[in-house]
Amino acid sequence: MSFTFIGGGNMASALIGGLIARGSRADAFRVIEPAAEQRAKLASRFAGIVPSESPRREAVEGAEVVVFAVKPQNMRDAARAIAPWVAQAGVVLSIAAGIRTVDLSRWLGGYPRIVRAMPNTPALVGAGISGVYAMPSVPASAREAAVAIVAACGEVVACDREEELDLITGVSGSGPAYVFYFLEGLEQAALDLGFDAARARKLAYATFAGAMKLARQSDESPDRLRANVTSKGGTTARAIESLEAAHVKDAFVAAVKAAAARARELGDALGRDD
Repeated sequence: MSFTFIGGGNMASALIGGLIARGSRADAFRVIEPAAEQRAKLASRFAGIVPSESPRREAVEGAEVVVFAVKPQNMRDAARAIAPWVAQAGVVLSIAAGIRTVDLSRWLGGYPRIVRAMPNTPALVGAGISGVYAMPSVPASAREAAVAIVAACGEVVACDREEELDLITGVSGSGPAYVFYFLEGLEQAALDLGFDAARARKLAYATFAGAMKLARQSDESPDRLRANVTSKGGTTARAIESLEAAHVKDAFVAAVKAAAARARELGDALGRDD
């Protein structure tokens, strides 16, 4: 299978690395990346890949999958730059947040076979999760080819409606930042209690990693897992009571909904042709 990546940044590198780890040949990839420093990184990391600075007919025409991995604000220009040559491509995959398929199709001159994915940054270490939506006009084989790209870096959740990608943006797309935010808090608490920086971080990181491993290996729901370690009148109960009094869970749910709402707003703004 042949791949053309429009954009060669960190997420593109993660996807390429995941595909190569699963057996794809480096010479199956063509990458268009304007930044010289990033082109050098790609060539150094993946022997056999020779990135191009600007769009070229031979880099796009006939590719089985064209992957847009550029910043959302650059998508319109990037799409219009390759529109003359994309008609024969098997499928287009976009991982740009907020850019809707109808807008990308318009910028590509009416190209009808577009799949959108919303990955998150743990994809950089092969532990991501991506929401995926395909236009109804995408054949099953083309959809599977696009999905295989993001699946090379983690799990995949299928979306029946494109609007669900905004919701996934709020939950898992922005989600790593929420985890890091709570890590900050647990680490700060350890520091305030008198631990040095190294031990505070070790305690915080190991607690999160261990709790997630326990949760993944259990059939019980998060609220049941929490109850299992919350003895009545004990230390954990005191902590949970404090969190509940501060309405932390309510604030957290509201924050995720705010992120999803912002994703919808950005989609509206980025899709305009003014």
